[in-house]
Amino acid sequence: MARLTRAQAQERNRARVLAAARAEFAERGYREAKIDGIADRAELTRGAVYSNFPGKRALYFAVLAELAESAEPPAPAEPALTVGEALGEVARAWLARLPLATDDERGPSRLGMHLMPEILADELTRVPYAQLVKLDAILLGLALERLRPPPAPDGRLVGLAEAALTLLHGAGQLAAAAPGFVEPFNVVRACERLADLDLDDRWFVAPLLPRLSAGDEPWSPPSSPVPDAVSGEPVQLTDDGVVAVLGMRRLSAVEDAVRAAPPGAEVTAVVVSGAPEELFPLARLTLAELCGCLRPAVPRSAWPRLRVVWDESGELAAAAGVTGVDDATEVALRVEAGRVTVRAEGWGAAHAAARHPG
Repeated sequence: MARLTRAQAQERNRARVLAAARAEFAERGYREAKIDGIADRAELTRGAVYSNFPGKRALYFAVLAELAESAEPPAPAEPALTVGEALGEVARAWLARLPLATDDERGPSRLGMHLMPEILADELTRVPYAQLVKLDAILLGLALERLRPPPAPDGRLVGLAEAALTLLHGAGQLAAAAPGFVEPFNVVRACERLADLDLDDRWFVAPLLPRLSAGDEPWSPPSSPVPDAVSGEPVQLTDDGVVAVLGMRRLSAVEDAVRAAPPGAEVTAVVVSGAPEELFPLARLTLAELCGCLRPAVPRSAWPRLRVVWDESGELAAAAGVTGVDDATEVALRVEAGRVTVRAEGWGAAHAAARHPG
């Protein structure tokens, strides 16, 4: 048998730790689960567990992210063609994942019941999570707008998406805290009826002044395709458009790039973090929960024109000339014919690079 490389051995051990952690959390519950118990199940040392994950919470987020990314939502008979139908289909897929009142309290369906308390535990997770949910709302709102463009030039349906996600997240929390209280049919109908709600939602640009410079630099991202968290498909980053390198606390800035970019231009959010081991699993989980419901709910033509790429290693940020990343990072590039024609740095950079003529 061929000897495993170091990278292969690390990947194998990581998979073993995740499988063991899922079993430990399901059997004992998150609170009672122990790192020593996970190590025993994986037939690894305690140190081997910590070499892959900084702690139990990060491991918990990673287990939930893996489950969300691999979940198969119930497919609708046909993709939705109206905003009401789309909200209803997203709600049905979302609610189908929730535990039933008859499910065992420590069974697999209740693995996620401690997620929100862990997010609320400190600012490290709480503030980025707010931006992650905001990104979910932007993605859902952009999809709804492609089904029903707002009548006003500056109109948007992101506020409507926020209202729907508020309802769905609330249903999820009550399904965990008060088993049997949530009536899925009523929640689906309520989400469908939100389509008739006029929130007079408008997009406006905050008065921010980032550093902006025009130039002619080579754009040399990795040549191999990278996974897009929105479509679930591999994409190339060499296309003309806007590349925004965003920390976890600046994710909502991507809407500025989408709104200001020329028609047909690709907009890519390259997400970075100063605490990648903890926050990237949470980010993957949050987007997978929404996109796993959204993709089958609407026709492909209505998928949001926004790509989200996780840059845990910082390799993509480095290709964009950004070396010292943290959760407040906002740097954006305008790419044309393989060259960087505009670079913007600081809050407001995503909008500035997208609207600049190049």
